[in-house]
Amino acid sequence: MGKIKDIKFIMKEYQYEKPFHIANSISAGSQNLEIQLLLENGVIGYGEAAPSYRVNGERVETFPSLESFVKEQLIGLDVRNYRRIFDIMDKLKCASSVKAAVQFAVLDAFAEEVGAQVHQILGGAKDEIETDKTVGIDTVENMAKEAQQLFELGFRAIKIKVGEDLKKDIQVMEAIYEVSKGAKYVVDANTGYTPKEAITFAKEIYTRGIDIDVYEQPVQMENIEGLKLVRYNSPFPVAADESARTRYDVLRLIKEDAVDFVNIKLMKSGISDALAIVEMANTAKIQLMIGCMSESSVGINQSVQFALGTGAFVFHDLDSHLMLIEDEFRGKFLQDGPKIRAK
Repeated sequence: MGKIKDIKFIMKEYQYEKPFHIANSISAGSQNLEIQLLLENGVIGYGEAAPSYRVNGERVETFPSLESFVKEQLIGLDVRNYRRIFDIMDKLKCASSVKAAVQFAVLDAFAEEVGAQVHQILGGAKDEIETDKTVGIDTVENMAKEAQQLFELGFRAIKIKVGEDLKKDIQVMEAIYEVSKGAKYVVDANTGYTPKEAITFAKEIYTRGIDIDVYEQPVQMENIEGLKLVRYNSPFPVAADESARTRYDVLRLIKEDAVDFVNIKLMKSGISDALAIVEMANTAKIQLMIGCMSESSVGINQSVQFALGTGAFVFHDLDSHLMLIEDEFRGKFLQDGPKIRAK
């Protein structure tokens, strides 16, 4: 039987290989929550929550208090009826990453029970995807050196963090372009610019003959008018990340005609809202990328399975497990450099 017998909340701590610096934030590591969902037949499904106070307002210290509530709501339910479980978890609005982890653990257990993988349950659209890798904020020289190394390792999509120093950011783009011509660039300001600064950056980069494939979250998350202003004055496609947490956020972005791309992160939306966003974006002809917070290989597996299953994404930013120190790789996928394949 596929009925839930027990749910365990297990705290995990990871360190970055080097501090990860984005606009106005530096992280040395991450405290994550691993979900283990045990069925009556002995099958275990795994999920992971990687909280973000900056984006979701979550604190990992609060997660243990949710364990008894989640058990009370879900024990005895059948994972084969996963939509019913999704609907229950959708009400957990205070901890979207926990919602994501539990929802995925349910799918993982269901997949194990029927001898499949989650990406097959979600549609099996692709067998392989290709991820970018991120260059965090550093000196101009160090950022260019890291980008060159990634390019030489075969990464043809490079994510570049900007948003703290407009003049320096322009210099960074020039330096990276010189050592990685032919790469695709996802440039992420993580809400660091004003609309005026964001437009200036885009136009300065364009006049230098450098192409940006995605210009991600240039302005503050609440400033939808500013995001739209940048979109209408930028030569590059503009994406929402922090502004696009739930299906309702994305619905507003579509209505406001504010973006060209949406960055889905399961830690923001959970599986249920992510599925809804995929369908809304397809209907509205908005392009999609999929990203991550600070997930280990257990958590990245969730997004890999989602991306392979739906086949919905133009860009995949699934690299946090490559930056964290782990004792062992636990993803249910194969990786060779930037290429990620289903097992």
